[in-house]
Amino acid sequence: MPGQPKQVECRSSGSEPAGAPVVGRFAPSPTGRMHAGNVYAALAAWLVAKSQGGRIVLRIEDLDRERSKTAYVDQVQRDFEALGLCWDEGPYFQHNRDEAYQAAFDILKERGLTYPCYCTRADLLAASAPHRGEKPVYPGTCRHLSAEERAEREAGGRAPAMRLMVDERELSLVDAIQGPYSQQLKRDCGDFLVRRSDGAFAYQLAVVVDDAAQGVTSVVRGVDLLCSTPQQMHLQELLGLPHPTYAHVPLLVGERDRRLSKRDKDASLEELLERFGTPQAIVGHIAGITGLAESDEPATPEELLGRFSLEQFRERIPDLVQIPWR
Repeated sequence: MPGQPKQVECRSSGSEPAGAPVVGRFAPSPTGRMHAGNVYAALAAWLVAKSQGGRIVLRIEDLDRERSKTAYVDQVQRDFEALGLCWDEGPYFQHNRDEAYQAAFDILKERGLTYPCYCTRADLLAASAPHRGEKPVYPGTCRHLSAEERAEREAGGRAPAMRLMVDERELSLVDAIQGPYSQQLKRDCGDFLVRRSDGAFAYQLAVVVDDAAQGVTSVVRGVDLLCSTPQQMHLQELLGLPHPTYAHVPLLVGERDRRLSKRDKDASLEELLERFGTPQAIVGHIAGITGLAESDEPATPEELLGRFSLEQFRERIPDLVQIPWR
């Protein structure tokens, strides 16, 4: 049965105090069978937390209710268990957390920090330009609409999304893998979504609320989410929530600039089991090619833990952005 995390309590912003227990997380989306890249990120998160005497929370990120499937919710838990990636708390789910997300959204709205956005996907593609090769920057199209202009758009049947206003402040962090990273919110990101036009809460808001409620202090995930981290830190500060530590690992890619995909069934767990024969062989191979271990010999996560250190992992990573799957 899904667990019920505690409600978010507003606290002073900033990093967790020294000596706070380390709590990492698995946060799979139940939209398909796991592939090698998902296993790699989960194994890295487990090793980073456990090497510091920490715990792991399992959160099923089923915010996208159309794509999330019950069968994959069960399968992902069986897959983690078969691989030896056990968790200490959960599973928690996002589909029953709307009340908590709404409470956080209301805080932002009451402070006058949100506004309705009527832009379609086509509007956004036409008006936004990709910045620094990361993602489009929202140009603020709907930020200064008058009440009459908003009424006109709503009369045309457009249900608005809700965006969070940002300013020119710079958010910085020292990522445990990628090193120093910063983002000037207005220039590098623009006002970002906190609720979609269909009423669903946006990932950025949900993940901040959930990490705080579930006591997560260590976030290990793919480098493709590094550019989202300053936005999440901004939300944490606005809501009075602590910053976790972050470690963004390289992506496993099928070929240059094409990451592994559930949709394309790239290196799916079925394929991996057929190729390698045992969960231990899968874990050992992934650990070896990514730098989590010195060799690609079969191993359980517990066996890897006995000789794992974050410092050695950083030194062995073959590429900080992309590692070819082989």
